[in-house]
Amino acid sequence: METINYISVILEAIVAIFGIAIALNKKSVYGWGIALTFSIYVFYDLARIQSWQISSTITSVSFLIATISALFAAYLIYKNK
Repeated sequence: METINYISVILEAIVAIFGIAIALNKKSVYGWGIALTFSIYVFYDLARIQSWQISSTITSVSFLIATISALFAAYLIYKNK
């Protein structure tokens, strides 16, 4: 099961990198939203897998930021269509 968790983290990191590439190469702000969202997912999942002692406030606030970031990115993508 731990292997699946690490594969998930790697895939999340790849999505974050693609988000940065979208932001830089396509000059699209929503790329930064995707990058931020998935970077937070990577942090959270690594903290969980490695049993880092992170306060629940930090994880809750980071998930809220990730959700707002994803919502903003989705809105910008929708608006551009």
